[in-house]
Amino acid sequence: MGKTYEGGVPLAEVVRSGFVEGVHRGSVVVLDTTGAVLAATGDVTSPIFPRSSNKPMQAVGMLRAGLPLTDPADLALVAASHAGEEFHLARVAALLAGAGLDEDALHCPPELPVGEQARAAVLRAGGGPNRIQMNCSGKHAGMLLTCQSAGWPLDGYWRADHPLQRSLRDTVEEFTGEEAVAVGVDGCGAPVLSASLTGLAAAFLRLVAAEGDTRAGMVADAMRAHPEVVGGTQADDTRLMRGVPGLLAKIGAEGVIAAALPGVGAVALKIDDGAGRARMPVLVSALRRLGVDAPVLAEFAEVPIFGGGLPVGATRPLW
Repeated sequence: MGKTYEGGVPLAEVVRSGFVEGVHRGSVVVLDTTGAVLAATGDVTSPIFPRSSNKPMQAVGMLRAGLPLTDPADLALVAASHAGEEFHLARVAALLAGAGLDEDALHCPPELPVGEQARAAVLRAGGGPNRIQMNCSGKHAGMLLTCQSAGWPLDGYWRADHPLQRSLRDTVEEFTGEEAVAVGVDGCGAPVLSASLTGLAAAFLRLVAAEGDTRAGMVADAMRAHPEVVGGTQADDTRLMRGVPGLLAKIGAEGVIAAALPGVGAVALKIDDGAGRARMPVLVSALRRLGVDAPVLAEFAEVPIFGGGLPVGATRPLW
């Protein structure tokens, strides 16, 4: 694996009124069921930060360390980047209360919900930022519960040298098959571990291939059974999992997404400038290379561009 991500190639174009006004560059890899590279472009072997696309593997690591959750919806929440809808917030609060904790125990920063509708509802009600509304609060709640169960200190649970984070690193490296050559601080304050896009796709392939009675299988099944918990009512990865039976998908910040379908293959990609509007059209193109077909893919194949409130173009894939 290379030491520095070299950047990608043109993957999507922004067309307004028939005129190409912008191009998004990035990298994407498609693996078959054996883990062999079926198609790739850009730099798919150097490390990137997958950001929240690492969460399913981290959830597996928490289960291995003793996370005491039996409700699949709770487990999906631990792997979530939730939109901050009421059902998300209630579930995080319940997890904390059940452990005798409150939101002050969370290290993730106070924020407004990332979901537009949820954010608007909070502001209409006169509310403001808090820690439970932060989209990673489910993961942080899971980390706290894991530390309680394992007998590890809650203080500093987010630090890279804490026993919890060392354990989660082992799991992420196992699933990607790669050493995390870079460790950063994610937006939520917890460590983010590097992996190549090929390693990330391989990790998702292992998740969907796992038997249901294994910890990896439990996480994959929980996310697919409760996709609205993973993202939110309108989240792209939620809608994708609803529309393609058996698909596991997880978005990460800075233009990352990974997806896998058992018996079919896996995809991982990064849009270099972090633009979310290019991510789904490129993913659709990649999934179609695996022969995946579903009506929901047509919804994501192009992202409309508006002018004067009317559609005048689209962001569409080049690859």
